[in-house]
Amino acid sequence: MRFIVPPVPCPYPLILSLEHRPLSRISTFCVYLLAVFLQAGAYGLTFMLPRLYSGFGANEKAVGVSLFIATASTLLAVYYAGHLSDWFGRVATLGMACLSIGAALGLFGLAVTVGSLTVIASILLGAGWGLTYALAPVVLTRLVSAQERVRYFALHSVVLMAGFGLSPVMAAKIEKAGGSVSDAFFITAIGCLVSALLFFVLIRPVRSHAINAGPEASSRLSLKGVGTILRSRALVPVVMVFLGASVFAGLNNFQTVFADERGLDYADFFLVYTITVVICRIALAQFKGGRHPYLTIALLQYVMAGSVLLFIFSGTSQSAYVVVAILFGIGYGASYPILVAMAANDANHDLVPQTLQLFALTYFIGIFGFPLVAGWMIVDVGVTPLLGLIVVMAAFEATMALLRVQKDALAAPKRT
Repeated sequence: MRFIVPPVPCPYPLILSLEHRPLSRISTFCVYLLAVFLQAGAYGLTFMLPRLYSGFGANEKAVGVSLFIATASTLLAVYYAGHLSDWFGRVATLGMACLSIGAALGLFGLAVTVGSLTVIASILLGAGWGLTYALAPVVLTRLVSAQERVRYFALHSVVLMAGFGLSPVMAAKIEKAGGSVSDAFFITAIGCLVSALLFFVLIRPVRSHAINAGPEASSRLSLKGVGTILRSRALVPVVMVFLGASVFAGLNNFQTVFADERGLDYADFFLVYTITVVICRIALAQFKGGRHPYLTIALLQYVMAGSVLLFIFSGTSQSAYVVVAILFGIGYGASYPILVAMAANDANHDLVPQTLQLFALTYFIGIFGFPLVAGWMIVDVGVTPLLGLIVVMAAFEATMALLRVQKDALAAPKRT
């Protein structure tokens, strides 16, 4: 029995009405966040690739290879995101990226074996997701002041995380209803197409509500610009996001494998994790980072490392599994938006768009690249050594933040 997808109401009446009515600033933010939410589910479905591929008779190594292919297209997309946005505009490029993601999900849903369809889907997914992740924060910085960045990055990450976390839960519900994982890919593809339409509608409102009137500054990322960024204070958050993304991918991309091995329900992990992150990030919407934001990041990421350590020893305990999800949600989920804001604030003023693109680039090296290592370790070494490596990486990231606090304290002028 296959899950029957209910008919989706045509979005065109809504789109047309939005196009002919000027959007207020609040409405612009709301439509922007809705568009982000609808396309965010695509990344959450990468957590379901092990389950999708197991139906093909493929193992975790094949999942890692597909995500590595996505990494290559992601890096190219992020590097050239500025070029594309200079040609077409950032918001229009976001719309095109969502079309790419929707096509990728459709191809994954149609695939019956690991082959040409999954390769093309991986390329489209990496390119589309790379563009959306690189450019969406840049659009947000154009709409909010520097003092508001932590707050609005937190709100942005709330809807992003809701899309991430709820799509695997949706997939689990579909499977329990007698459907297949492929159905979840098709449903999320439709959401991405609606997201693309919404971004196209937002082109004019974003331009009219921009804090800095006039044309957008150039976003092109060059080798010279990368060198300047790596010599600036932004180097620390750029490296830290790679480590955090690797930790996140290592634990989440193969969570279905970990859960099946222990007889646990992976849907519980994703649901609890998502709720925890949403609560933490809503709280962060009223928090501007405090006097020592890197100290806050360090403490939260030590919690993240502790959650993975607990997972190693939690065995088949369902209650411990829930605690792991809560602690990981607090540690990773709450620290990430502060880290994004620090990347923007530590950047040279004239290189904020390029810094956020490099930040996104290193994020994707971890998100899509680390699963290649993780898949190999699961098959050839084992789950426990992989989780041990994840603990070490999380602790190292937290320590980098702590060292940054000490360095800033020493560099601060002494009070007389």
